[in-house]
Order: sequence, then C-alpha cells, then structure tokens
Amino acid sequence: MFRYRRPALLTFMTGLLLAHGMAHARPDRPVLLRHATVIDGTGSAPQADTDILIRGGHIAATGHNLPSAAHARTIDLSGQTVLPGLISDHSHVGQVSGTQNGEVNYTRANILSELSQYERYGVLTIVALGLNRSPLFDDLRREQHAGLNPGADLFGVDQGIGAPDGVPPQNMFHLGADQVFRPTTPDEARAAVNKMADEGTDLIKLWVDDFRNGVPGARGLPKMQPEIYRAAITQAHLRGKRVAAHIHDLSDARALVAAGVDILAHGVRDKPVDATLIHAMTQQGTGYIATLDLDEANYIFAEHPEWLDDPFLSFGLSPALRQQFADPTWREKVLAAPLTAAAHKALAMNMRNLLTLYRAGISIGFGTDSGATPTRIPGFAEHREFRLSIMAGLTPLQAITLATGDAAHLMQLTDRGTIAAGQLADLLVVSGNPAQDPTALDRIQQVWHRGRQVPGPLAGQDRPVSRPE
Repeated sequence: MFRYRRPALLTFMTGLLLAHGMAHARPDRPVLLRHATVIDGTGSAPQADTDILIRGGHIAATGHNLPSAAHARTIDLSGQTVLPGLISDHSHVGQVSGTQNGEVNYTRANILSELSQYERYGVLTIVALGLNRSPLFDDLRREQHAGLNPGADLFGVDQGIGAPDGVPPQNMFHLGADQVFRPTTPDEARAAVNKMADEGTDLIKLWVDDFRNGVPGARGLPKMQPEIYRAAITQAHLRGKRVAAHIHDLSDARALVAAGVDILAHGVRDKPVDATLIHAMTQQGTGYIATLDLDEANYIFAEHPEWLDDPFLSFGLSPALRQQFADPTWREKVLAAPLTAAAHKALAMNMRNLLTLYRAGISIGFGTDSGATPTRIPGFAEHREFRLSIMAGLTPLQAITLATGDAAHLMQLTDRGTIAAGQLADLLVVSGNPAQDPTALDRIQQVWHRGRQVPGPLAGQDRPVSRPE
C-alpha cells in the first residue's frame, strides 16, 4: 500500500496556518502601506512615495498621503517596492513528490502544500493546465477561490486531452487513467470536452506534440491527429470554453491557430516564428505563454550546484531533490544527456520568439509549467521565468507586467494583476526596485494575499542574489 510521505515544504505549513490566523476570515482591521514605490502591473512607470489602503481583502485606495482609516495598522515601506502578486498561467499541481512523478502524488495534502509554496514565493494565482482529478480538483478550486485554505488561488483544466500512447507520456508521468482523456475519434473528443465542461473546467487543454524535444534522431511518440483536435476545439467553443494547447514546433502552432485554438501554452522552440503565424494570431487574438523555464530547468541545476547555497532556492527544495542536485553522478548524467544540448537550443529559440511576438503585439501571459516535473520548482520557477524574460530582451518593467497584469488579462481575471482601488489585495513587497534591479524581485519582504499577510520564503532577510545570468 502506498504511504504518503509529506514533502519537506509541508514543514512550513504550521507556521503558515498560524500566520493566516482564523481560517482566512475577513480581515478585521484596515492596513495602510505607506511610502512605497508602487509598480501597478499596467506597464506604467513605478510611482514613488505611494500609499495603499487595504480593507476587507481588497485595495480601498492608492495615492500620496492618504488619510489613515480608523483603527488602521500602518506599515512604513520606505525603500521597498509593492507590486501585484505574480500569476502563473501555466503550472501543474499534484504531479510531483520529491524526485518522483506519479498519480500517487495527486492528494489533497500534497496539492495544498504546493499552493502554500507558491503563495510564499509571491505567486498568488496559478492555472493548473491539466492532469487533474475530479472531483478533488474542482473542490479545491472552489475552496481556494473562497480563501478557505492557505495557498495560491487555483484555476485550471480538469484533465485534458492527449494522444493514445502519446503525449503526455504515461511512462514519464505515471498518470492515472482518470487524469487525461485519449480519444481515438472526433466523437470521443467531443465527449471528453463535454465531460470537462460539465465538471466546470476553466479551460480545455490539448497536447499536440511528439516529445522529440529537438533531440536529433529521437523517436517521437504518436501525435494527436488534426480531426481530433479540430473536433475538440469546435466543441469547446460550443460549450463556451477556451482551448490551450501544448506545442513545441512551429508547424503545430500554425495548424492549431488555423483550427481556432485560443492559447499556445508553450513557446515555439524549433524554428523562428514567421509572419504567417503572427498574422493568424493577430487576426484571431490567440494568446501565448512562452514557459522559458521549462527547458532551462532540464539542466540548470546540474550546471550550477552552487545555487544550493542560495536560501531562496533551498526553501523550495525537498530533501530528496536537494540530495539529487548535490549528487555529482546525477549532474554528470544530465550534462551528458542529448536532451540538455537540445534544451539549450530550445531555450534560445524560445527567447527569440518571445521577443518577436511581444514586439508584434501578441497577447502574452506568464507561466513556467512548474509542478509538472521535479526540477520545475513551484514559486522559484516563476522568479526564474522573470529573469529569463529579461534575458530574452524585455525590460524589467515589461517582464513584471507580463507576470502580473498581462497574465491576469490572458486568463480573463479582472479582479487581480494590477494595483488599483477595488482589486484584490494580492501584493508582493520586495526590498529595492525590481524595475531597476531585477534581483530585487527575489528579496521578498512581505506577501499579502487577499489583504492578509503571509510570510515570504525569507521575509525580512535582505540578502544579495548572486545567481548568474
């Protein structure tokens, strides 16, 4: 019999529950954050010496020299920056424990632990794009929306649609039969969409890839046939659901956009995007999530064992994963693997294409595929994605906007992602100004989720971040 073993990050849960106090009841007194630099998530320039009034879990007002509300708790944030809580448009939950994937990890305790870790890294909303189990996933979504548990708010896809004997690969993810549909006919695809829609899924997910991942000579898996994904997309739209697709190659991106897909949930990584794809995406309003960290996470911890000395990373590691990263044999094996060379090339192409599409005005969100495999670390991956977006050519302010206001816009979430009166008080407070110094985003001082303060991974420790670019 499988015996669930609590991941190391669950040891933080007791303190987190105490920090939240009475099971996330409505905050009982206003909070006035004074003298902060505010990055509001809209792309506007940072505003110095700005106040934010929090009341009832929402932002009541922003401005200069706001009058104090009765009985308000006042916090001086001079020298610190407030920005909206980060949003991941592409993550996963319940897939990983330690260094292992498998259906045995899809438990309430494990998912809540992951959501807690996201929250403490300042990632306050995540979209779990598939491989989920109903009714547990649907119950947790409702509970997180209502603020009944600690942790990030949760949206996503109930199961998703893959290819028979194909992607997502059973031998890699050890999935249960109830975690993904694998239709063989258009009618079965339509039935899968109807099942997810009846469960209340936020989106429909498709996997259209052969998982060669750019490795020369690699033997690919069977890919979903066009008649299957066309039927699924058409039925999803009839049910009022948007469709996000896992892709790797330009040819699949073109075909899916032509079929009416709403979001390309990964970046194009084999070739430069071209005018044909850009025109089609522009005409249809297709969204895009690059997930730069996905490929880098395949090798980066093998290349940089010194990162284990960084407390900001260590906070997110289970003992088993930390041991793996420290193992010279594991690092040698990873660095020699053909996938590592391919992943380097895929990341470079993905970064190039992100900048091209951004400059073309495509609607771009923010996500990492965190939680899908052990090395895609919840919370840490999103901070790394921010840095990679800057390395791709975005300015720090553009990258912040991507991870906040733009990410909310892509998921049609109008109550978060920006700092303005009426928005949820989902806020990240960091030391310094990340629009000037990107490393400041990792210097978390406070996290506010629906107006309640929760501890960051290293709250109050103003330390240098030396991870190389």
